Amino acid sequence: MAGIPLPDAEALLAALAEQMRPMVGPEAGLIGVHTGGVWVAERLHQALKLKAPCASLDVSYYRDDYESRGLRRDVRRSEIPFEVEGRELVLVDDVLYTGRTIRAALNEIFDYGRPASVRLAALVDRGGRQLPIAAQFVGATIQLGPEHSIELTRDAGGRLALVLREEGP
Repeated sequence: MAGIPLPDAEALLAALAEQMRPMVGPEAGLIGVHTGGVWVAERLHQALKLKAPCASLDVSYYRDDYESRGLRRDVRRSEIPFEVEGRELVLVDDVLYTGRTIRAALNEIFDYGRPASVRLAALVDRGGRQLPIAAQFVGATIQLGPEHSIELTRDAGGRLALVLREEGP
């Protein structure tokens, strides 16, 4: 795993906020995908000073591999504390990979109403898409093979960091 440098997550977060600032109005709703996407969304929400509270989604029940993977032990409740209907939304995830998590998130969002628009922000786009999904706001693009994964971690002080993991056979 040595030899694949990962950027500083805090620097990516700052760059992502600056990309979004001129294009995301104060009435937009930010929705983070559990778990890392929620951490990123909370920090972006503060940086962008949005009016609507930050929302969170756990897409476990909406995944297309639910039957084969089963349910994770740490399923959380989705919370969207604002009206979705007619609102501009930004869906936030930590790492964009195949696009399947985002597809599941879009399905869940539309259960809450029909937004005016949904844009995607990702801290890292690691390539490998299986669906035609692209982020409008990206902190960094890193090409990795399927033998690796990137995980976002958060320490006790709230500092974010990217960790490279090697996938098992």
